[in-house]
Amino acid sequence: MSFNENTRVKIPAILHLCRLGYQYVSLSKSKWDLSTNIFTDIFSESIVRINKELEPGDVKRVFEDVSLALENEDLGQAFFEMLTATSGIKLIDFSSPENFAKNNSFHVVTELTYKNGDDEFRPDITILINGMPLAFVEVKKPNNQEGILAERDRINVRFKNKKFRKFVNVSQLMVFSNNMEYDMDSVEPIQGAFYSSTSTSTANFNCFWEEEQFDLATLLKLEDEELENFVLKDNNLSSIKFSPEFITNKDSNSPTNRILTSLFSMDRLSMLLKYCFAYVNSETSLEKHIMRYPQLFATKAIEQTLEKGIKRGIIWHTQGSGKTALAFYNVQYLTDYFQKKSIVPKFYFIVDRIDLMNQAKTEFISRGLIVHTVNSKDELLRNFKERKAIHNLTGKREITVVNIQKFKDDTDVLRSNDYDINSQRIYFLDEVHRSYNPTGSFLANLFNSDRNAILIGLTGTPLIGKDRTSRAIFGDYIHKYYYNASIADGYTLRLIREGIETSYKIQLEQALKDVEILKGAVDRRIIYAHEKFVEPMLDYIVQDFLKSRIRFGDHTIGAMVVCDSADQARKLFEIFVSKYNPGQKVYETVEPYLAAAEPTVEYGNFKKDHNKNLTASLILHDIGSKDDRKNQVTDFKTGKIDLLFVYNMLLTGFDAHRLKKLVTTQVLIF
Repeated sequence: MSFNENTRVKIPAILHLCRLGYQYVSLSKSKWDLSTNIFTDIFSESIVRINKELEPGDVKRVFEDVSLALENEDLGQAFFEMLTATSGIKLIDFSSPENFAKNNSFHVVTELTYKNGDDEFRPDITILINGMPLAFVEVKKPNNQEGILAERDRINVRFKNKKFRKFVNVSQLMVFSNNMEYDMDSVEPIQGAFYSSTSTSTANFNCFWEEEQFDLATLLKLEDEELENFVLKDNNLSSIKFSPEFITNKDSNSPTNRILTSLFSMDRLSMLLKYCFAYVNSETSLEKHIMRYPQLFATKAIEQTLEKGIKRGIIWHTQGSGKTALAFYNVQYLTDYFQKKSIVPKFYFIVDRIDLMNQAKTEFISRGLIVHTVNSKDELLRNFKERKAIHNLTGKREITVVNIQKFKDDTDVLRSNDYDINSQRIYFLDEVHRSYNPTGSFLANLFNSDRNAILIGLTGTPLIGKDRTSRAIFGDYIHKYYYNASIADGYTLRLIREGIETSYKIQLEQALKDVEILKGAVDRRIIYAHEKFVEPMLDYIVQDFLKSRIRFGDHTIGAMVVCDSADQARKLFEIFVSKYNPGQKVYETVEPYLAAAEPTVEYGNFKKDHNKNLTASLILHDIGSKDDRKNQVTDFKTGKIDLLFVYNMLLTGFDAHRLKKLVTTQVLIF
């Protein structure tokens, strides 16, 4: 008797899905379209059932429209819009969680081949909703350290293959599991049960920690021995039926079965498919994101808070965990929540700095929202008096991004909002640990602007001191997600403090003494900006950066150098251009540094191997225009710039996924 991922994970997972309400289908008795893997008989029956006005003969046209949409090079966006449509032909009944479970068809199959020409792959488990293969599960046997990583690499290769385009586009949700508990100390996802959306670049494996208590006695059907015998026989595994290991792995509390319950129980799957995906136009490509589990439970917590009649509260989610994305998802979710109550919601995202306003605007636009910004008090007043939630002709959902400083003076004017019981304003306040002073006019006027408004504060570091607390100002915590959890889940990078190599430390100390002899007793910042100190420091930064790329196995990562002074930043950039890349673009004339020594051997090897120079930018408030700085930031995010030299810029609210190396030349006090 052999035990592998099939006997240890796959078959128990299929039986668990059946207990959740899915019907097992044998491929030997099924009919499906090979180009899309849509099971046509199930699809036809389901579409007619949930579209009462549709004639059976029209189903062929619907299928052709679906198949055509799956041809697009859009990561399935056109198909997803068809899938979640609430008007016209419906592919899924999302009218209520009850109708979702009652009116749609749910099936599970195993070893369904995804094939185009000579290229093919076979997920272990495929989940069909109304005959459409919207999810699949890949399993590995426990204690296989490389299994999950190898599966991730395989799926990344497969999904880059254009022959699999239709299969990529139709798939919404993927699960990968080796039926083990998460390794909390591992940087890479080497064990556990993970979920992901589809991607044509790199699939992001997400942990899922369930925060709600399921009533499994009610949720799960009783074990069906006849069904179990059929599944085992259909997979030629009848011999394992009474083995202790197989019986143990059927436990509903196993890691694989837990995540299947969390993602594929009917109520949860309805929410996931309808509200938990986002298409994001990044600087380089179109990406498909899925809601992280803390965002999902925060969304549910917001709904529960509102149901209690509470209209203020704080989402305490650590930095880097996706609070702006959370606001986006809730525009979608809360719009439907209020529409069921015949209330028209209007959404506002409040920031306290112009650069954060621009960043939030970019984030929302990239996710498909129509974004309005307010540039004057008159514009704000006009927006408040407008009773429509949608001002655009496309019907896309909207949000208004406002700097809180627009809420100033003349509170009586802001109160004249023509109160309408059929509308509801929702304010998301970003970074509520900072400058929202309750004794100042800005915050008071925001509160007075609409006393019926819902205020949801977002913060990674709430104020908890004696003088002022975030809770006292904005209400109790709606949901919490801490720094240590975000690090364990891989959303926040673990900070690893690296010391300077001894040889370079000695060299820098000697350079410092040489400058002190030349300059005498002067301000230390002048010494730290002197070329005799800066050049060896720059050499170390460049060499260490190249070593980091090799160590991470990723030559796309970028670095930021946080300088001790503006003069030091200028000198670092000046020497970098002269020594490492004289031909690169600059926004102001850079004086040549003629005393520069030859670049390091490591840099010469880099140029030879990659046939290019490193590039850098200098980000200071008085260098270039705002548009110049914006363009440089964009170039860094898209990989056109390797290093940023900054002073008092980009230190907060700067979101760049490729920033993996931070160098500070300042003295840090811990």
